[in-house]
Amino acid sequence: MAATIRTLCCTVLKRSSRSFTTTCGARAGLKWRMENGLSRTGSEYGPLTDLPDWSFADGRPAPPLKGQLRRRQEREMLAKRIVDLNAEVDKGMETWMSKQEEAITMEHHRKSLLLKAKGNLYSKKKK
Repeated sequence: MAATIRTLCCTVLKRSSRSFTTTCGARAGLKWRMENGLSRTGSEYGPLTDLPDWSFADGRPAPPLKGQLRRRQEREMLAKRIVDLNAEVDKGMETWMSKQEEAITMEHHRKSLLLKAKGNLYSKKKK
């Protein structure tokens, strides 16, 4: 019975002028979500992902789930990396500024060692 239905479906699809696709619909709406500033999928972040699924009747929050703990840890690691990279950039900027100041002082020192004209013989113009 199942084999006959399968062959029937295959023959109908072969004779059909319409195309038949078997691609996954997981990326449906990706472009729209990205254009509107949302996550790539509906399950990456947001209230349905981040908030607890339930709470106790007396109002106490539910213990966090494993996925929530994992996402929190990933966010903490990302924040720590951002802080570390920001500190590295600040240190690099300070080093660059000190090198620039050192180059300016060396230029002033080099100019101060040059020979200087004595007197004002050439700077005065005769009338």
